[in-house]
Amino acid sequence: MGPLESERREEEQKEKLREDGACSSAGGGGAREQQQQQQAEPPEGGWGWLVMLAAMWCNGSVFGIQNACGVLFMALLDVFGDSDDPRLRFKTAWVSSLCMGMIFFCSPIVSVFTDIFGCRKTAVIGATVALVGLFSSSFVSCIEPLYFSYGIVYACGCSFAYQPSLVILGHYFKKRLGLVNGIVTAGSSLFTVSLPFLLKTLIKSVGLLNTLRVLCIFIFILFLAGFTYRPLIPSRSDIVVHSNGKFQFPALHQMFNFSIFRIKSYCIWAFGIPAALFGYFVPYVHLLSHVKEKIDPEVDEELLLLCIGVTSGIGRLLFGRIADYIPGAKKVYLQVISFFFIGLMSMMIPLCKTFGALIAVCLFMGLFDGCFICIMAPIAFELVGAKNVSQAIGFLLGFMSIPMIVGPPIAGILRDVLDSYDVAFYLAGVPPLIGGAVLCFIPWVHQQKQDGKKSAIYLEKEEKMLGHSSGPDKLSKQHLESMV
Repeated sequence: MGPLESERREEEQKEKLREDGACSSAGGGGAREQQQQQQAEPPEGGWGWLVMLAAMWCNGSVFGIQNACGVLFMALLDVFGDSDDPRLRFKTAWVSSLCMGMIFFCSPIVSVFTDIFGCRKTAVIGATVALVGLFSSSFVSCIEPLYFSYGIVYACGCSFAYQPSLVILGHYFKKRLGLVNGIVTAGSSLFTVSLPFLLKTLIKSVGLLNTLRVLCIFIFILFLAGFTYRPLIPSRSDIVVHSNGKFQFPALHQMFNFSIFRIKSYCIWAFGIPAALFGYFVPYVHLLSHVKEKIDPEVDEELLLLCIGVTSGIGRLLFGRIADYIPGAKKVYLQVISFFFIGLMSMMIPLCKTFGALIAVCLFMGLFDGCFICIMAPIAFELVGAKNVSQAIGFLLGFMSIPMIVGPPIAGILRDVLDSYDVAFYLAGVPPLIGGAVLCFIPWVHQQKQDGKKSAIYLEKEEKMLGHSSGPDKLSKQHLESMV
């Protein structure tokens, strides 16, 4: 019995060691899970401040150039325009309009790349493509090639560089997300203030094509800024790499998160915003030309873009901070107010007979433009949650591309036909009013959904409590069920 007893004791010791190892492994796993949860919580600063500055440069270089498109539009008319062409402004407006529209049109695809490859790789590749498109645009000899090099290649690259700058902020900030978004989006205001004067000086001194080459420096810095987007939340890797080196991509429904369209409040938002933007981009493209025709051809029209840029920056900082104090989806009301004033100011442009009156209109337009822009990401986080925010923003920006592309050329047609921009600006003010009215339903629909979730959680807890009761507690269980 001695040897058998000793073997039995050894087996018991081994079993105990295995149990201890399993417990320690489980404890380590729990510790790892806890550590991952801690890492998932935004640090509210640290490296995030550098990320914020990089994202700020991204917004500035991408949309600052776009907002200064009025200067480029007039330069394109001078360099490539034919005064005998009855569709001159229509064809020229397509360059800037197509560029702005493509930045948003590519966004659903960009969101998939951001989810799979991460913010850093997507932003760096996008900046590279944008640099190639802008540099190639500086070698054209007529306006048609710009539709492809500037309106498509450069714009698509900007789209891939821009959207990760919105998503990466949620990795580093939560409580200060509204303020940080305000600071980041204020980057475009800073560029909008300075770029028109810089572009006008460069175009006069070195010409339009060399000016485009100078702008390549801004995009190269954007390329370097993309390397700062160090992710804290791991990217979703759905690509399978086989041993033979071939890639297998997931199915289309797995790449695109169409489940967000089951959220009614998001669907209303994704319809109302594009509906409001059919006239949004018209003043940026045609306002300077309107001033030359109706106010004074010698006036310093870039001052209007300066006014829009300054007050837009103020609006982004101000309303971005205010949004942090407005609970849940009620932040949408800020966009409703902004669309109301943007539409009203667009309609007032033809009524302004003096340059001073136009300055006042542009000051108000810039202020509420900043309000609309800075709370896009915070509203998306509220409606769909952090997990789905990338594709939610991507789909929304994609829907926004249609009115961005269509609006300015239609205004150009109206100008060529009617020999005046007045009707174009009147019509540009109508869509923001309609879109703003649609957005008013979002807080109510979102609150209904939240109340439904709370009721479901309450009933689930009650069912669990009732499930634990048995035997002598059967009578009390039936009593509780009757109460529920």
